[in-house]
Amino acid sequence: MSTDLSGIESFLALAEAGSFRAAAERLGVSRPAVSLALRRLEDRLGLALVRRTTRSVSLTEAGRELYERVAPAIAEVTTALEAASDKPKRPSGTLRLAVSSIAERFVSGPLLAGFAEAYPAIRIDVTVTDEAFDIVARGFDAGVRLGEVLEQDVIAVPVSGDQQQLVVAAPAYLARHGRPAHPRDLVNHRCIGWRPAPEVVPYRWEFTEEGRDFDVAVAPTITTNDMWLMLRTALAGGGLTFGVRETFQPYLDSGALVALLEEFCPPFPGFFLYFPQRRNLAPKLRALVDHVRFNARG
Repeated sequence: MSTDLSGIESFLALAEAGSFRAAAERLGVSRPAVSLALRRLEDRLGLALVRRTTRSVSLTEAGRELYERVAPAIAEVTTALEAASDKPKRPSGTLRLAVSSIAERFVSGPLLAGFAEAYPAIRIDVTVTDEAFDIVARGFDAGVRLGEVLEQDVIAVPVSGDQQQLVVAAPAYLARHGRPAHPRDLVNHRCIGWRPAPEVVPYRWEFTEEGRDFDVAVAPTITTNDMWLMLRTALAGGGLTFGVRETFQPYLDSGALVALLEEFCPPFPGFFLYFPQRRNLAPKLRALVDHVRFNARG
């Protein structure tokens, strides 16, 4: 079979966007044009790449395998073509990022606002998610996550300094229920917990004592995947909650929240901007890396 890449762009956009409408908007073409390009690609390969229903589009097994192999290769080709351009030009294009919801320094606003001001030709598309997945396979240029959960084969640029997880509560809650003296006391308190998805058990709160790491299953009274709901509920006196100090710091400074069990909560590596190792780094991603290095620790 001769190499014919027609239809691949439409297929990749459809796989990442999840619908013909969204894929057409991303490519700046009509929905029939995306559908026709996909149909011709499927006919040429002799394979069904997507399952179509009245409400959604999903990849077949063959489609998923093709996407996982082709998407990184196309990204490499695009980057190489940009790097080979003879004309120096300002970085441009869409920069797709998958960012942890608790990466406070990155998502709080100033860092991205400054980047957008410095590079007006770059469009920034941020998905805030705590789901663990292959960013390349899902069509992202880079991600921001805690250093301890990163794979070894990625390039990682610090976005923050070391972090610390804390148990916090409002003074009103502590006045009614008292303070836990040890993490094991948490099972006797109303706790506000986190879980990434409905089918996943709540996150076990992690501590260290005399060099030994351990965790506590707190059986939360309230469980959510939204850190801001956890924070607001704790501020309202709804119970103890657990998270990164940066999230709580303004409320600790004002006295609206009180830090608890700090002696059991040592620091750990913070957040990193990460991306796969490539020979050529796209100018838009290089611009973000340089911006983060210059600003993130300020």
